[in-house]
Amino acid sequence: MSWRPTYRSSKFRNVYGKVANREHCFEGIPITKNVHDNHFCAVNAKFLAIVTESAGGGSFVVIPVTQFGRIDPHYPKVCGHQGNVLDIKWNPFHDNIIASCSEDSSVRIWEIPDEGLRRNLTESVLELYGHSRRVGLIEWHPTTSGILFSAGYDYKILIWNLEIGEPVKMIDCHTDVILCMSFNTEGSLLATSCKDKKLRVIEPRSGKVLQEANFKNHKVNRVVFLGNMKRLLTTGVSRWNTRQIALWDQEDLSMPIIEEEIDGLSGLLFPFYDADTHMLYLAGKGDGNIRYYEISPEKPYMQYLMEFRSPAPQKGLGVMPKHGLDVGACEVFRFYKLVTLKGLIEPISMIVPRRSETYQEDIYPMTPGTEPALSADEWLSGINRGPVLMSLKEGYNRPNKLVFKAPVKEKKGGVVNGIDLLENVPPRTENELLRMFFRQQEELRRLKDELAQKDIKIRQLELELNNLRNSPNINNNNNSSSSNGSSI
Repeated sequence: MSWRPTYRSSKFRNVYGKVANREHCFEGIPITKNVHDNHFCAVNAKFLAIVTESAGGGSFVVIPVTQFGRIDPHYPKVCGHQGNVLDIKWNPFHDNIIASCSEDSSVRIWEIPDEGLRRNLTESVLELYGHSRRVGLIEWHPTTSGILFSAGYDYKILIWNLEIGEPVKMIDCHTDVILCMSFNTEGSLLATSCKDKKLRVIEPRSGKVLQEANFKNHKVNRVVFLGNMKRLLTTGVSRWNTRQIALWDQEDLSMPIIEEEIDGLSGLLFPFYDADTHMLYLAGKGDGNIRYYEISPEKPYMQYLMEFRSPAPQKGLGVMPKHGLDVGACEVFRFYKLVTLKGLIEPISMIVPRRSETYQEDIYPMTPGTEPALSADEWLSGINRGPVLMSLKEGYNRPNKLVFKAPVKEKKGGVVNGIDLLENVPPRTENELLRMFFRQQEELRRLKDELAQKDIKIRQLELELNNLRNSPNINNNNNSSSSNGSSI
């Protein structure tokens, strides 16, 4: 993609990135040093959550978004996982509910008090076990309450119904580790990128693969649906190891519509798409720049706008939902940038320069709100419905009255697609898996030894029985008893 913008009529042509003042940043946070390719950050209108470095398990901190400044080293953490936390995501319809997944093979649901944490939180609302290896990705369904997707290193995607606390579907079509999951606007389609270099579009309830691409010139790393345009955008690596992006028709993945090289750097490219403004943001892991483009349904499809530059490398980026933005400042997007070396979380606002201080309706159309369009049972029964829209002019500070109720779970097996996932809870770490393997090997040796000893004992008893039968004393006794009987 050419770095030179071609100027044309666009209200987003002059969008610029504005870094928050130092007093509005978050400092002193021990950001995780894990090399897993995730953002390690999640944000909503109330809280900012960051995965932290910790010994003996995994943890993350949850800070109110208005509590700027230096964070106390002993600030309370969410620390119930027994392995490193790999991904965290806020529930889009409950600001106090957050999901996390970990190397301990579990997914957990946490409820954060309105005032934030006062002490370490170790008890989760729900513990979800079903994966046999570590869980690397989680995604909430965009329009349905209580439906969560998790992707593990066992190459499976589980669909959890949190109203019953059990897995209800399993998608088992991948042959390697799943790298990314993305939903279309109404959540009826799921796009995945995989380490097997394939891009898939899946019908999530049936697990059926509708489209599949294995394009040799473009190794897909990340994928995102472009709103209602019926298009997909992927970031990846070309055959010459340069970073590139590709645009696809979701109904025909035989060839990309366009394919453009970005640069020769090696860091992973994270795509972010804003369906309201049709703007695409590309942020590289390990570099401090954020490029942004405007997407259109006709040629040239992607129009380069500008680039935000920063010398500080980013480990990951959290994105504020639309109802948490400052509409008075014409803010259309907000990143929370993780700077590991400084232990710093830096808000970056993308702003449309306007002189008027009134509400700008052309840059803030109706947007998906905080109310679910469907219940879990409705979606599982086959119903699709678009998101419930809200206006940022009147309703963006409206409190959500929905309450999350955790089910009372009994210890029983969870049968998904005919497989009992929870018959035996899987080991939570690779060390536990090895210990379990060696214990089973020892048990097998012991049982084999017992069988061998019993075989020897059986042979000895058979020999003794044969000896007794062939003994002359027994034969003489039998003969004498028979002669005595005949004389009588």
